[in-house]
Amino acid sequence: MEEIITLRNVDIYQKKLMILHNLSLSIHKGEFVYLIGKTGTGKSSILKLLIADEKVHGEHAEIAGFDLKKIKTKNIPFLRRRLGIIFQDYQLLSDKTVFENLDNALRAIGWKIKDERYERIMKTLDLVGLGTKHFKYPHQLSGGEQQRVCIARALLNEPELLIADEPTGNLDPITSEEIFQIFHHINQKGTTVLIATHDFLMIDKFPSRSLLIEDGKILDSGL
Repeated sequence: MEEIITLRNVDIYQKKLMILHNLSLSIHKGEFVYLIGKTGTGKSSILKLLIADEKVHGEHAEIAGFDLKKIKTKNIPFLRRRLGIIFQDYQLLSDKTVFENLDNALRAIGWKIKDERYERIMKTLDLVGLGTKHFKYPHQLSGGEQQRVCIARALLNEPELLIADEPTGNLDPITSEEIFQIFHHINQKGTTVLIATHDFLMIDKFPSRSLLIEDGKILDSGL
């Protein structure tokens, strides 16, 4: 199987402090992978490295065909267009409707034809169960619904890889399960999914390969 993420002998830093040394891992296209570990072990730092938000220290780092050691600043937006990125902070524009938030995202990555944007947005909202709430503002939505909007935004450009950092950290167990069902549905349609999470209840409900960061090392469940 073709690898979509490859890290080889990479050092991970937090505020100039090295917390992981000689980290190596690979994730293949189509996999669903959990990245787990205690707070401060480096999960978020790994994700930031993967989206070219942190400098690479080490031998080799590649994601979706981009060499992260050699990538130029001008090419980082092209990398991120091949990724779907979800963080715990929803980062929705409060004065824009759900539709307008997603429309802004599509226009920012070069979708110029209005009818094509409308079709893509409504199709993606249907995928996350919000097809009838496109006219709502963020404050009119529950936390789980706002997270669904963020998932929709990440999926607009049909990414090869979906990366999520603690996507259910602020949600109740029932809503968390609904969100994870969406992630697994997306994965079954062919998108690779990497989720950093503390939500062991969801990991138990939706078992898959897990990468555990412990004592400065990564332990691979191999599932």
